[in-house]
Amino acid sequence: MTAKRTAFVLAAVFVAYAGLIGWRGVLLIKVGTPVSVVLGLAVLVIPLIGAYLVWREIQFGRQTEVLARELEAAGGLPVDDLPRRPSGRVDRAAADEAFGRYRAEAEAAPDDWRVWFRLSTAYDAAGDRRRARETMRKAIGQHDAAS
Repeated sequence: MTAKRTAFVLAAVFVAYAGLIGWRGVLLIKVGTPVSVVLGLAVLVIPLIGAYLVWREIQFGRQTEVLARELEAAGGLPVDDLPRRPSGRVDRAAADEAFGRYRAEAEAAPDDWRVWFRLSTAYDAAGDRRRARETMRKAIGQHDAAS
């Protein structure tokens, strides 16, 4: 299953979950006691927070996809040719070497969203997902500012 399909399946599961939890919140509010009303309102807040977080993740994925398509059309998308271990994970030494190239590229052209996109893929290949997402957000911000 592709990442996009997985995201949509998980979003659909979340909608069902939010509907069930939201209904429980409404039932608690209908009881009418002060405690049940407060609990019901608290239960209704949980799906709202979850919906916001799911929406942000879907937006992040869509924006990343837009950048990837644009970079691919320009021929600047990094090639995934790093050697892999039998488990399928990227060889750490090769990922570190590629990371060094992309980091130098980003330092040389800090205002170019393309280099930040490529650096993000290098972070991801090296296994640093947190920095990969931060760097991708920077690429998205620079792309949006340039558009």
